[in-house]
Amino acid sequence: MVHYENKISIKSWAEEDRPREKLSSQGRRALTDAELIAILIGSGSRTESAVELSKRMLHHYDNDLNNLSKASISELSRFKGIGEAKAISIIAALEIGRRRNDTEAKVLDEIKGSKDAYNILKRFLVDLNHEEFWILLLNRGGKVIAKELISKGGLAGTVADPKIIFNIALQHSAASIMLAHNHPSGQLKPSQLDIDLTKKIANAGRMLDINVLDHLIVTNEGFYSFADEGII
Repeated sequence: MVHYENKISIKSWAEEDRPREKLSSQGRRALTDAELIAILIGSGSRTESAVELSKRMLHHYDNDLNNLSKASISELSRFKGIGEAKAISIIAALEIGRRRNDTEAKVLDEIKGSKDAYNILKRFLVDLNHEEFWILLLNRGGKVIAKELISKGGLAGTVADPKIIFNIALQHSAASIMLAHNHPSGQLKPSQLDIDLTKKIANAGRMLDINVLDHLIVTNEGFYSFADEGII
């Protein structure tokens, strides 16, 4: 008479049925809750596979991940094959899921004109006794995907390297950018160096198909827009 084992290890399953291989080949959504938990715990016990153990745990909590997420380390450790380390892994993963659900989708700032850009950047650029150069990076919908400090300088000026600016823009896949720097002196009128630098960056942007929409000069009293003045 041939005797068959009642329990089959995960390694003996067809490759497409193993949780890790299944996730790799079919994607995360193809896995059941038990299979996902089985990946977390890694292995079961001598008498049951990780998936079977996960199914048993879920059954105990009415197959409800919310109920499982409320279990303590000591409660989960009562299951044969679940030690403290595995219990902690399960709790941590479920807590990450809970926090993700609690996090609202970030609403991106939308730029419709120079005042919008000024309102975003003024908190970084006012009340400084040195110059700083910042850029806003926008997507094709005109929404801000990032804001980056390019350089810091002294009272009289700062260096803004176009290579650094467009390297950052390309990393963010930005469709357009806006430039900004402050004048600690309070002088809103751009210097000739400001004008020359703006034109240089705008020309480089055209070559890279990244539109330079504006350049703001920010002081404690207000701002100057190259676009509003028709300089860019």
